[in-house]
Amino acid sequence: MTTGFFWDEQCFWHSGGNYSFMMPAGGLIQPGGGLPENPETKRRFKNLMDVTGLLYELAASSAPPASEVDLRRIHPAAFLDDFRARSNAGGGETGMRAPYGQGGYEIAALSAGLVKSAVFSVLDGTHRNAYALSRPPGHHCLPDWQNGFCLLANVAIAVEAALAEGRVEKVAVLDWDVHHGNGTEAIFYDRADVLTVSIHQDRNYPVDTGAFSDRGQDDGEGANLNLPLPPGTGHKGYLAALNRLAIPAIRAFQPDLVVIACGFDAAAFDPLGRMLASVQTFRDMTRDVMNLADDICGGRLAMAHEGGYSETYVPFCGHAVLAQMSGSAIDAPDLFAETLEKRQPDARFDAYLDKVIDDMAEALM
Repeated sequence: MTTGFFWDEQCFWHSGGNYSFMMPAGGLIQPGGGLPENPETKRRFKNLMDVTGLLYELAASSAPPASEVDLRRIHPAAFLDDFRARSNAGGGETGMRAPYGQGGYEIAALSAGLVKSAVFSVLDGTHRNAYALSRPPGHHCLPDWQNGFCLLANVAIAVEAALAEGRVEKVAVLDWDVHHGNGTEAIFYDRADVLTVSIHQDRNYPVDTGAFSDRGQDDGEGANLNLPLPPGTGHKGYLAALNRLAIPAIRAFQPDLVVIACGFDAAAFDPLGRMLASVQTFRDMTRDVMNLADDICGGRLAMAHEGGYSETYVPFCGHAVLAQMSGSAIDAPDLFAETLEKRQPDARFDAYLDKVIDDMAEALM
């Protein structure tokens, strides 16, 4: 069975307008520079697979946009109508730090559709596993509030569609973007049929969500797990958090499907993160989650692209993930591996990080 790879050129055409980093141009903010969330990290990821030949070992295709029915399972009609109207009028912002231009609504629906198709292709048995190169991202988007570059809740839309259509009974969503997956968490916070796990840099973004103590409420009590890690956490720390905390929680939940919100902004060199994950980190995390999915849900695993803002390094991280998912022998060597090895935390930080993870593990017992 092949690995599905869902992408569409139109997603690279999404534009947030005239920004410089996080600020709209004007006044003392000189025009130019653009948002950190720009097409180049994703385009160069896909282009690297073109050049190495990995793309031709995948089942690559586009997909239909998410339908109005799909979107309204998560987002209120008034929110969608306002988003569509602003998009048709030339663009705007229906939230905070999530601007869009003309056609933003249609591109966002397409991005959500790529994620849904990736999920459904795995559930249908068409692909062994699947990756959606979705843009704009989705994990910060609340039902009625766009946030942090995210215009629609891509993963939540796909998961809810699978649940509504009876394809699955329980789903685990693991978010390893460097930022807390607050939107996905909020949507399923009182639900027992979706486990949400977020491994993120402590109090990076949003600064007021993502606490370890936030475990869900009502029927969803215990079905949310936040794993906030300190800035500087490197390869060993990420693997420890995944294998000592996240994977046991997912295994205990016994989902029918695992979905990864796959951000690469925990990697070194990222302008919006302060972690030290590497290409090898993402390769190893993918391997370990694939093994978990093989054990508990017949290997059913889908990934949706989220953040990651280093145009140079993201493509190598993404290539490693897709090579691991597909079992390909094609490699794109990490040209920064030696430099990163020298920057990994030393024994003093390792001891502190071990204590952080030990404390969370003890609290979960």
